[in-house]
Amino acid sequence: MKTDDASVAVRGLCRRFGRRWALSHVDLDLPQGAGVVVTGGNGSGKSTLLRCLATALRPHAGTLTMGGDAMWTHRERLRPHIGYMAHQNHLWMDLSAQENLLAWASLSGQSIDAAKLLKQVGLSAGRRDPVRTFSAGMKRRLAVARMLIRTPRLLLLDEPFSGLDAIGRADVAQLFASLRANGTTLVVATHLPQAVTTMVDRCVTLDEGRITSDAPFTGVNG
Repeated sequence: MKTDDASVAVRGLCRRFGRRWALSHVDLDLPQGAGVVVTGGNGSGKSTLLRCLATALRPHAGTLTMGGDAMWTHRERLRPHIGYMAHQNHLWMDLSAQENLLAWASLSGQSIDAAKLLKQVGLSAGRRDPVRTFSAGMKRRLAVARMLIRTPRLLLLDEPFSGLDAIGRADVAQLFASLRANGTTLVVATHLPQAVTTMVDRCVTLDEGRITSDAPFTGVNG
């Protein structure tokens, strides 16, 4: 993979849990800098698709490539270029916001400006109280900052606005939009398509693990 190439190609992707196929023969192209919102009902396969793209799940059939490289085969080399926000925030509740970021950076071998990252998501670097005292929205903002430690080229967001109020949603959407403007590829799964109008221009709809629509995003898709 070229360092700046976050183009992704998905061909015939299948993933099952037991006897149930969560994804069935999914084909999807994500050019460099694409912005795509994935919609669909509960159990339609949105989270499974993002987990496969994040190399957190191994497909049972099909291929996924990033910059021409097979994602599962080269997952250890590609993961530093992938940012994945799941439903869980993955924070240490007894550490402060800054301590959380420094700990995650240490684990991934990164050198960071924690104060700058916190400012990007609207949190104070001077705050020293533990994360367990934070509101749901503040925890989500911190989770965004944690995800940005590696400056990902492919950003996978599963319900990124969970716990955020209207101002928080707008702030986070603006941040993601700026990342996309700099070449980051965005894939967003959300039940709030109106929150991503500044971030994406395509809408992919899943139903029972299959893509039923791949069309320009109008702001009311899904």
